[in-house]
Amino acid sequence: MPALLLTLAVHDALFAASRNGIAEANCSFDLGRSQTTVAVGPNGWSWQGQNYSFIQHCRDRTIYYWTGDAFEPVQRFNQSLIKLVPTEWGAPTFEIDGIKMLPTAQVSPYADAERKVGLIEPRGKTILDCCGGLGYFAAWCLKGKAKHVQSFEKNPDVIWLRSLNPWSPQTGEGLTLTNGDIAIEIAQMPDASFDAVLHDPPRFGIAGELYSQVFYDHLARVLKRRGRLFHYTGTPNKLTSGRDVPQEVSKRLERAGFSVKLNGDGLLAVKK
Repeated sequence: MPALLLTLAVHDALFAASRNGIAEANCSFDLGRSQTTVAVGPNGWSWQGQNYSFIQHCRDRTIYYWTGDAFEPVQRFNQSLIKLVPTEWGAPTFEIDGIKMLPTAQVSPYADAERKVGLIEPRGKTILDCCGGLGYFAAWCLKGKAKHVQSFEKNPDVIWLRSLNPWSPQTGEGLTLTNGDIAIEIAQMPDASFDAVLHDPPRFGIAGELYSQVFYDHLARVLKRRGRLFHYTGTPNKLTSGRDVPQEVSKRLERAGFSVKLNGDGLLAVKK
């Protein structure tokens, strides 16, 4: 059963209806994927035969899920604080220790993934999704009729986030999700086993091994000739240190055997 999710905007709308004596309200409990009508009372609301109370301190930039007993934030803290964060676009982003992992300032992270996946032309292809995250790349690969997507995600807490996120794709036919470190797993993969690659790593300071020459050499090895790679880089530290990460990555990819062009906030490369 899909998770029942609540944001401050939805909670405030329900509370406003209650305060104004309105008996019903339309809202979304799946981050904008669908709309539903709920009965509103003085102390909470009712939906699908279940009564829910208003949250005492509902916070902004937080998504809550119903555990069966109470609404709890969709977040976990083990080595890092991993948190699902709402956006104005419906599809959420996520943060690791307060660092936003997907672009949201000017575009939906879901729409942003659609554009980037389009660059590798997924139809009929076997695709390596190096850093699965919330699965938006994989979702658009499946929509684009990819033959199969092999996705890796190192952090089990991120996999837990996507299990609650209605915008994340389900594993099964067409999509395999492995809880594993692609920097290690790729060494065991056969040569020329993928038609295209999507690489959206954390920033260099967190996962420098995913920007290394050794890793790029493996990407070239497992990719078929003329296979496409989209590599998100962003422009971290450019203003403060003058460091040009896209240029550094381009040189390493070229040494690995790719032709490379800057494309938006990343690089589009083709194996020679």
